[in-house]
Amino acid sequence: MFDFYFHLHLIVRLVLQSLAVILVLFPIAAACSMAERKISAWIQGRPGPNRTIAPIGGLLTPLGLVGRIPFLGPFLQQMGIFQLAADGGKFTFKEDPVPGHVNKFYFVLAPIISMIPALTTVVVVPVGAYFAVVDGVKVLKPIVLANVDIGLLAVFAVSSLGVYSVILAGWASNSKYAFLGGVRASAQLISYELSMTLSVLPVFLWINKPGGQGTLSLFDAVQFQSGVFHGFSLASLHGLWGVCYMPVSAFIFLVALFAETNRAPFDMPESESELVAGFHTEYGAFKWSLFFLAEYCHMIIGSAVCILLFFGGWNLLPWVPLATLIDWLSHFISFAGHPLFMGLVGIAIFLGKVFFFIFFFMWVRWTLPRFRYDQVMDLGWKKLLPLSIANLLFYTLGIALLQK
Repeated sequence: MFDFYFHLHLIVRLVLQSLAVILVLFPIAAACSMAERKISAWIQGRPGPNRTIAPIGGLLTPLGLVGRIPFLGPFLQQMGIFQLAADGGKFTFKEDPVPGHVNKFYFVLAPIISMIPALTTVVVVPVGAYFAVVDGVKVLKPIVLANVDIGLLAVFAVSSLGVYSVILAGWASNSKYAFLGGVRASAQLISYELSMTLSVLPVFLWINKPGGQGTLSLFDAVQFQSGVFHGFSLASLHGLWGVCYMPVSAFIFLVALFAETNRAPFDMPESESELVAGFHTEYGAFKWSLFFLAEYCHMIIGSAVCILLFFGGWNLLPWVPLATLIDWLSHFISFAGHPLFMGLVGIAIFLGKVFFFIFFFMWVRWTLPRFRYDQVMDLGWKKLLPLSIANLLFYTLGIALLQK
Protein backbone atom coordinates (compact mmCIF):
# COMPACT_ATOMS: atom_id res chain seq x y z
CA MET A 1 0.00 0.00 0.00
CA PHE A 2 3.04 2.28 0.30
CA ASP A 3 4.82 1.21 -2.88
CA PHE A 4 3.66 4.25 -4.87
CA TYR A 5 6.05 6.47 -2.92
CA PHE A 6 9.15 4.41 -3.72
CA HIS A 7 8.25 4.38 -7.43
CA LEU A 8 8.38 8.19 -7.60
CA HIS A 9 11.36 9.88 -9.24
CA LEU A 10 14.30 10.52 -6.89
CA ILE A 11 14.05 14.31 -7.29
CA VAL A 12 10.32 14.23 -6.45
CA ARG A 13 11.03 12.14 -3.34
CA LEU A 14 13.78 14.53 -2.23
CA VAL A 15 11.47 17.53 -2.67
CA LEU A 16 8.73 15.79 -0.68
CA GLN A 17 11.21 14.84 2.03
CA SER A 18 12.53 18.42 2.17
CA LEU A 19 9.02 19.82 2.58
CA ALA A 20 8.25 17.19 5.21
CA VAL A 21 11.36 18.10 7.22
CA ILE A 22 10.58 21.83 7.07
CA LEU A 23 6.91 21.27 7.90
CA VAL A 24 7.97 19.21 10.92
CA LEU A 25 10.95 21.32 12.06
CA PHE A 26 9.14 24.67 11.97
CA PRO A 27 6.08 23.65 14.04
CA ILE A 28 8.28 21.87 16.60
CA ALA A 29 10.51 24.95 16.90
CA ALA A 30 7.46 27.19 17.23
CA ALA A 31 5.87 24.88 19.80
CA CYS A 32 9.05 25.07 21.88
CA SER A 33 8.17 28.65 22.86
CA MET A 34 4.87 27.48 24.32
CA ALA A 35 6.47 24.40 25.87
CA GLU A 36 9.13 26.57 27.48
CA ARG A 37 6.48 28.60 29.30
CA LYS A 38 4.54 25.52 30.41
CA ILE A 39 7.68 23.76 31.65
CA SER A 40 8.90 26.87 33.48
CA ALA A 41 5.45 27.23 35.04
CA TRP A 42 5.50 23.58 36.14
CA ILE A 43 8.93 24.04 37.74
CA GLN A 44 7.87 27.27 39.48
CA GLY A 45 4.50 25.93 40.67
CA ARG A 46 2.18 28.08 38.54
CA PRO A 47 -0.28 27.27 35.72
CA GLY A 48 1.38 29.03 32.77
CA PRO A 49 -0.63 29.82 29.58
CA ASN A 50 -4.12 28.41 30.16
CA ARG A 51 -6.64 31.05 28.99
CA THR A 52 -6.05 31.42 25.26
CA ILE A 53 -8.79 30.04 23.03
CA ALA A 54 -9.97 30.72 19.48
CA PRO A 55 -12.41 33.68 19.28
CA ILE A 56 -15.93 33.45 17.89
CA GLY A 57 -14.64 34.08 14.39
CA GLY A 58 -12.28 31.20 14.90
CA LEU A 59 -15.21 28.79 14.69
CA LEU A 60 -14.66 28.83 10.94
CA THR A 61 -11.21 27.28 11.44
CA PRO A 62 -10.39 23.69 12.48
CA LEU A 63 -8.65 25.01 15.60
CA GLY A 64 -11.71 27.02 16.58
CA LEU A 65 -13.98 24.01 16.13
CA VAL A 66 -11.71 21.82 18.26
CA GLY A 67 -11.74 24.47 20.97
CA ARG A 68 -15.54 24.14 21.29
CA ILE A 69 -15.59 20.35 21.69
CA PRO A 70 -16.71 19.48 25.25
CA PHE A 71 -13.94 18.21 27.54
CA LEU A 72 -11.35 18.21 24.72
CA GLY A 73 -11.47 21.99 24.16
CA PRO A 74 -11.08 22.93 27.86
CA PHE A 75 -8.31 20.33 28.26
CA LEU A 76 -6.34 21.77 25.33
CA GLN A 77 -6.94 25.26 26.70
CA GLN A 78 -5.52 24.29 30.08
CA MET A 79 -2.50 22.76 28.34
CA GLY A 80 -1.91 26.06 26.51
CA ILE A 81 -2.12 24.55 23.02
CA PHE A 82 -4.08 27.53 21.62
CA GLN A 83 -1.32 29.87 22.83
CA LEU A 84 0.79 28.65 19.90
CA ALA A 85 -1.70 30.02 17.36
CA ALA A 86 -2.00 33.28 19.32
CA ASP A 87 1.77 33.76 19.30
CA GLY A 88 1.98 33.06 15.58
CA GLY A 89 -0.72 35.60 14.80
CA LYS A 90 0.79 38.19 17.12
CA PHE A 91 4.31 37.98 15.68
CA THR A 92 3.03 37.98 12.09
CA PHE A 93 0.65 40.96 12.30
CA LYS A 94 2.20 43.02 15.09
CA GLU A 95 3.72 46.36 14.10
CA ASP A 96 7.39 45.82 13.33
CA PRO A 97 9.16 49.19 13.54
CA VAL A 98 12.79 49.67 12.54
CA PRO A 99 14.65 52.16 14.81
CA GLY A 100 16.04 55.16 12.99
CA HIS A 101 19.59 54.80 14.33
CA VAL A 102 20.25 51.28 13.01
CA ASN A 103 21.93 50.17 9.79
CA LYS A 104 18.67 49.12 8.16
CA PHE A 105 19.96 46.68 5.53
CA TYR A 106 22.05 44.56 7.90
CA PHE A 107 19.52 45.01 10.70
CA VAL A 108 16.87 43.27 8.57
CA LEU A 109 19.36 40.78 7.10
CA ALA A 110 20.57 39.42 10.47
CA PRO A 111 17.41 37.51 11.52
CA ILE A 112 17.09 36.07 8.01
CA ILE A 113 20.67 34.78 8.13
CA SER A 114 19.99 33.16 11.52
CA MET A 115 17.54 30.72 9.90
CA ILE A 116 19.87 29.57 7.09
CA PRO A 117 22.25 27.33 9.13
CA ALA A 118 19.33 25.70 10.96
CA LEU A 119 17.58 24.77 7.71
CA THR A 120 20.83 23.69 6.02
CA THR A 121 22.31 21.39 8.67
CA VAL A 122 19.13 19.30 8.85
CA VAL A 123 19.90 18.10 5.30
CA VAL A 124 22.72 15.80 6.50
CA VAL A 125 21.08 14.63 9.75
CA PRO A 126 19.50 11.14 9.43
CA VAL A 127 16.25 10.72 11.36
CA GLY A 128 15.59 7.01 10.85
CA ALA A 129 16.37 3.95 8.75
CA TYR A 130 14.63 1.30 6.68
CA PHE A 131 15.53 -1.91 4.83
CA ALA A 132 15.83 -1.63 1.05
CA VAL A 133 16.64 -4.37 -1.44
CA VAL A 134 19.72 -3.45 -3.50
CA ASP A 135 20.82 -6.01 -6.13
CA GLY A 136 18.86 -8.69 -4.34
CA VAL A 137 20.47 -7.92 -0.96
CA LYS A 138 18.61 -6.37 1.96
CA VAL A 139 20.51 -3.24 3.02
CA LEU A 140 19.75 -0.76 5.81
CA LYS A 141 19.32 2.74 4.35
CA PRO A 142 19.15 6.02 6.29
CA ILE A 143 16.25 8.44 6.05
CA VAL A 144 18.22 11.56 5.21
CA LEU A 145 18.19 14.16 2.47
CA ALA A 146 21.94 13.93 1.83
CA ASN A 147 23.77 10.81 3.03
CA VAL A 148 27.34 12.09 2.90
CA ASP A 149 30.47 10.67 4.54
CA ILE A 150 31.34 14.07 6.02
CA GLY A 151 27.96 14.55 7.70
CA LEU A 152 29.35 15.64 11.08
CA LEU A 153 31.88 17.98 9.46
CA ALA A 154 29.06 19.57 7.45
CA VAL A 155 27.01 20.10 10.61
CA PHE A 156 29.91 21.75 12.43
CA ALA A 157 30.91 23.88 9.43
CA VAL A 158 27.43 25.23 8.68
CA SER A 159 26.03 25.52 12.22
CA SER A 160 29.01 27.64 13.31
CA LEU A 161 27.94 30.24 10.73
CA GLY A 162 24.87 31.00 12.84
CA VAL A 163 26.96 33.22 15.12
CA TYR A 164 27.39 35.68 12.23
CA SER A 165 23.72 36.61 12.48
CA VAL A 166 24.16 37.42 16.18
CA ILE A 167 27.30 39.48 15.53
CA LEU A 168 25.63 41.24 12.61
CA ALA A 169 22.53 42.02 14.68
CA GLY A 170 24.65 43.46 17.49
CA TRP A 171 26.72 45.59 15.15
CA ALA A 172 23.84 46.80 12.96
CA SER A 173 21.77 47.85 15.98
CA ASN A 174 24.23 50.68 16.82
CA SER A 175 23.59 50.00 20.50
CA LYS A 176 26.22 49.32 23.13
CA TYR A 177 24.14 46.62 24.77
CA ALA A 178 23.50 44.83 21.48
CA PHE A 179 27.12 45.19 20.40
CA LEU A 180 28.40 43.67 23.64
CA GLY A 181 25.98 40.78 23.14
CA GLY A 182 27.40 40.13 19.67
CA VAL A 183 30.99 40.24 20.96
CA ARG A 184 30.12 37.81 23.73
CA ALA A 185 28.52 35.43 21.22
CA SER A 186 31.68 35.29 19.09
CA ALA A 187 33.95 34.74 22.11
CA GLN A 188 31.68 32.03 23.48
CA LEU A 189 31.53 30.22 20.14
CA ILE A 190 35.33 30.10 19.84
CA SER A 191 35.72 28.97 23.46
CA TYR A 192 33.35 26.02 23.32
CA GLU A 193 33.54 24.87 19.70
CA LEU A 194 37.10 23.65 20.32
CA SER A 195 35.94 21.43 23.18
CA MET A 196 32.93 20.20 21.20
CA THR A 197 35.09 19.18 18.23
CA LEU A 198 37.62 17.40 20.44
CA SER A 199 34.86 15.54 22.26
CA VAL A 200 33.61 13.76 19.12
CA LEU A 201 37.04 12.72 17.83
CA PRO A 202 37.21 9.63 20.11
CA VAL A 203 33.88 8.45 18.67
CA PHE A 204 35.23 8.36 15.12
CA LEU A 205 38.63 7.06 16.21
CA TRP A 206 36.72 4.10 17.59
CA ILE A 207 34.50 3.70 14.50
CA ASN A 208 37.22 4.00 11.85
CA LYS A 209 39.54 0.99 11.79
CA PRO A 210 43.17 1.38 10.65
CA GLY A 211 43.54 0.79 6.94
CA GLY A 212 39.80 1.08 6.34
CA GLN A 213 37.83 3.77 4.58
CA GLY A 214 37.46 6.67 6.98
CA THR A 215 34.06 8.23 7.58
CA LEU A 216 32.43 11.07 9.49
CA SER A 217 28.93 9.86 8.64
CA LEU A 218 26.32 10.21 11.36
CA PHE A 219 24.56 7.12 9.97
CA ASP A 220 27.73 5.07 10.49
CA ALA A 221 27.89 6.37 14.06
CA VAL A 222 24.42 4.94 14.72
CA GLN A 223 25.27 1.70 12.95
CA PHE A 224 28.21 1.26 15.31
CA GLN A 225 25.70 1.37 18.19
CA SER A 226 23.30 -1.10 16.54
CA GLY A 227 24.78 -4.45 17.58
CA VAL A 228 23.26 -7.15 19.76
CA PHE A 229 24.54 -8.72 22.96
CA HIS A 230 27.33 -11.27 22.42
CA GLY A 231 28.12 -11.94 26.04
CA PHE A 232 30.80 -10.15 27.99
CA SER A 233 33.08 -9.54 25.06
CA LEU A 234 34.48 -6.65 23.06
CA ALA A 235 31.93 -7.34 20.30
CA SER A 236 29.09 -6.40 22.66
CA LEU A 237 30.37 -2.81 22.76
CA HIS A 238 28.89 -2.36 19.27
CA GLY A 239 25.41 -2.65 20.77
CA LEU A 240 25.99 -0.21 23.61
CA TRP A 241 25.23 3.47 23.18
CA GLY A 242 28.21 5.79 22.94
CA VAL A 243 27.43 7.42 26.27
CA CYS A 244 28.03 4.09 28.03
CA TYR A 245 31.71 3.80 27.04
CA MET A 246 32.46 7.46 26.33
CA PRO A 247 30.59 9.32 29.11
CA VAL A 248 33.14 12.14 29.33
CA SER A 249 32.87 12.84 25.60
CA ALA A 250 29.07 12.91 25.88
CA PHE A 251 29.25 15.27 28.88
CA ILE A 252 31.66 17.68 27.14
CA PHE A 253 29.56 17.66 23.98
CA LEU A 254 26.37 18.38 25.92
CA VAL A 255 27.90 21.25 27.91
CA ALA A 256 29.38 22.75 24.74
CA LEU A 257 25.99 22.36 23.05
CA PHE A 258 24.37 24.51 25.73
CA ALA A 259 26.99 27.19 25.08
CA GLU A 260 26.75 26.91 21.29
CA THR A 261 22.96 27.40 21.36
CA ASN A 262 23.22 30.32 23.85
CA ARG A 263 20.99 28.52 26.33
CA ALA A 264 21.07 29.24 30.07
CA PRO A 265 23.25 29.10 32.03
CA PHE A 266 25.36 30.15 29.01
CA ASP A 267 23.03 32.84 27.62
CA MET A 268 25.70 35.54 27.78
CA PRO A 269 24.76 37.15 24.42
CA GLU A 270 21.30 37.98 25.89
CA SER A 271 21.87 38.26 29.65
CA GLU A 272 18.84 40.38 30.59
CA SER A 273 20.34 41.32 33.98
CA GLU A 274 23.33 43.01 32.32
CA LEU A 275 22.57 43.80 28.66
CA VAL A 276 18.79 44.42 28.65
CA ALA A 277 18.29 41.76 25.97
CA GLY A 278 21.74 41.65 24.41
CA PHE A 279 22.08 41.30 20.65
CA HIS A 280 18.30 41.52 20.01
CA THR A 281 17.61 44.54 22.25
CA GLU A 282 16.47 46.68 19.29
CA TYR A 283 14.38 43.92 17.67
CA GLY A 284 10.68 43.22 18.00
CA ALA A 285 7.72 41.41 16.47
CA PHE A 286 8.47 39.14 13.51
CA LYS A 287 12.23 39.77 13.29
CA TRP A 288 12.61 39.04 17.01
CA SER A 289 10.65 35.81 16.61
CA LEU A 290 13.00 34.64 13.83
CA PHE A 291 15.96 34.77 16.22
CA PHE A 292 14.19 32.58 18.73
CA LEU A 293 12.85 30.25 16.08
CA ALA A 294 16.45 29.81 14.90
CA GLU A 295 17.59 29.17 18.49
CA TYR A 296 15.04 26.40 18.93
CA CYS A 297 15.96 24.94 15.53
CA HIS A 298 19.60 24.82 16.63
CA MET A 299 18.49 23.11 19.85
CA ILE A 300 16.65 20.47 17.82
CA ILE A 301 19.57 19.85 15.41
CA GLY A 302 22.12 19.86 18.24
CA SER A 303 20.02 17.40 20.24
CA ALA A 304 19.67 15.21 17.14
CA VAL A 305 23.44 15.10 16.60
CA CYS A 306 24.03 14.30 20.28
CA ILE A 307 21.51 11.44 20.05
CA LEU A 308 23.11 10.08 16.89
CA LEU A 309 26.60 10.11 18.40
CA PHE A 310 25.97 9.04 21.98
CA PHE A 311 22.38 7.84 22.51
CA GLY A 312 21.77 5.22 19.85
CA GLY A 313 19.92 7.30 17.26
CA TRP A 314 16.74 5.47 16.27
CA ASN A 315 17.57 2.32 18.29
CA LEU A 316 15.10 1.78 21.11
CA LEU A 317 17.51 0.48 23.79
CA PRO A 318 21.13 -0.67 24.08
CA TRP A 319 21.48 -4.06 22.34
CA VAL A 320 17.95 -3.59 20.90
CA PRO A 321 18.52 -2.09 17.43
CA LEU A 322 15.70 -1.01 15.16
CA ALA A 323 16.03 -4.17 13.03
CA THR A 324 15.52 -6.39 16.09
CA LEU A 325 12.48 -4.37 17.15
CA ILE A 326 10.95 -4.66 13.69
CA ASP A 327 11.52 -8.43 13.68
CA TRP A 328 9.66 -8.66 16.99
CA LEU A 329 6.80 -6.45 15.74
CA SER A 330 6.46 -8.56 12.58
CA HIS A 331 5.03 -11.36 14.75
CA PHE A 332 2.06 -9.10 15.59
CA ILE A 333 1.79 -6.72 12.60
CA SER A 334 1.80 -8.16 9.11
CA PHE A 335 3.28 -5.06 7.41
CA ALA A 336 5.86 -4.33 10.14
CA GLY A 337 8.71 -5.17 7.77
CA HIS A 338 7.57 -2.68 5.13
CA PRO A 339 10.17 0.08 4.57
CA LEU A 340 7.70 2.90 5.22
CA PHE A 341 6.42 1.39 8.47
CA MET A 342 9.96 0.71 9.64
CA GLY A 343 10.94 4.27 8.76
CA LEU A 344 8.01 5.70 10.73
CA VAL A 345 8.89 3.59 13.79
CA GLY A 346 12.51 4.76 13.62
CA ILE A 347 11.46 8.39 13.23
CA ALA A 348 9.07 8.08 16.20
CA ILE A 349 11.84 6.69 18.44
CA PHE A 350 14.27 9.35 17.26
CA LEU A 351 11.80 12.22 17.79
CA GLY A 352 10.96 10.88 21.24
CA LYS A 353 14.61 11.22 22.22
CA VAL A 354 14.78 14.70 20.67
CA PHE A 355 11.75 15.83 22.69
CA PHE A 356 13.39 14.53 25.87
CA PHE A 357 16.52 16.56 25.16
CA ILE A 358 14.46 19.68 24.46
CA PHE A 359 12.77 19.17 27.81
CA PHE A 360 16.22 18.77 29.39
CA PHE A 361 17.37 22.07 27.84
CA MET A 362 14.37 23.86 29.32
CA TRP A 363 14.66 22.10 32.67
CA VAL A 364 18.27 23.28 33.03
CA ARG A 365 17.34 26.84 32.05
CA TRP A 366 14.76 27.15 34.81
CA THR A 367 16.85 25.33 37.41
CA LEU A 368 20.42 26.65 37.25
CA PRO A 369 21.38 30.31 37.72
CA ARG A 370 23.16 32.18 34.93
CA PHE A 371 26.98 32.15 35.04
CA ARG A 372 28.99 35.34 35.07
CA TYR A 373 30.82 36.11 31.84
CA ASP A 374 34.23 35.51 33.40
CA GLN A 375 32.99 32.17 34.73
CA VAL A 376 31.85 31.15 31.24
CA MET A 377 35.27 31.94 29.78
CA ASP A 378 37.06 30.24 32.68
CA LEU A 379 34.97 27.10 32.29
CA GLY A 380 35.54 26.96 28.54
CA TRP A 381 39.30 27.57 28.45
CA LYS A 382 40.59 26.33 31.83
CA LYS A 383 38.25 23.42 32.57
CA LEU A 384 36.46 22.05 29.51
CA LEU A 385 39.28 22.37 26.95
CA PRO A 386 41.96 20.61 29.09
CA LEU A 387 39.40 17.92 29.97
CA SER A 388 38.58 17.36 26.29
CA ILE A 389 42.29 17.12 25.38
CA ALA A 390 42.93 14.63 28.21
CA ASN A 391 39.86 12.65 27.15
CA LEU A 392 41.11 12.51 23.54
CA LEU A 393 44.57 11.31 24.62
CA PHE A 394 43.06 8.65 26.89
CA TYR A 395 40.87 7.16 24.18
CA THR A 396 43.60 7.46 21.55
CA LEU A 397 45.96 5.35 23.65
CA GLY A 398 43.19 2.97 24.73
CA ILE A 399 41.93 2.38 21.17
CA ALA A 400 45.52 1.88 19.92
CA LEU A 401 46.13 -0.77 22.56
CA LEU A 402 42.82 -2.56 21.89
CA GLN A 403 43.42 -2.65 18.14
CA LYS A 404 46.81 -4.28 18.61
